[in-house]
Amino acid sequence: MPADLNDPMTLKLKTLRNRLLTEQRDLISIAAEINALPSDKTIQKIASLEVAIGAVESMLDEEAGERTAK
Repeated sequence: MPADLNDPMTLKLKTLRNRLLTEQRDLISIAAEINALPSDKTIQKIASLEVAIGAVESMLDEEAGERTAK
């Protein structure tokens, strides 16, 4: 496994991304189980998690780019 994949910050970011994805998937699964439109709060939470996931993935991409440039 390349050393950059073991970078402490990369590992922390991947762990955070996984937690965010799990939370988002759980909310979507719960929303799918009900026979009504999910509450605005649930929809907003899913959307907020999507934004956070994107931000973490951007940081992961930046870190990968920085390592490649070195």
